[in-house]
Amino acid sequence: MTQRWVLQPRFETNAAVQKVEKFTTGGGLNNIELGLRLRYEIWREIAPYIGVSFERSFAGTAELVRQDGGDPSQVRFVAGIRLWF
Repeated sequence: MTQRWVLQPRFETNAAVQKVEKFTTGGGLNNIELGLRLRYEIWREIAPYIGVSFERSFAGTAELVRQDGGDPSQVRFVAGIRLWF
């Protein structure tokens, strides 16, 4: 956007070799998370941000989440400070 305002797309996925019910983790592809963060770089090392992310659990992980009373699809709003040293 500008040298101080930065819009950053984010993508994350997790997979597991085996099922671990203790951690609500199924075998195979567990989840995908997509998001956007908008940050303002006060200095290059310090930048507060706000953002939104969408997470979706799949297959065995989604079933374990449902058994625990959760929803396999979630929207989250995030805020924080990015520190870089």
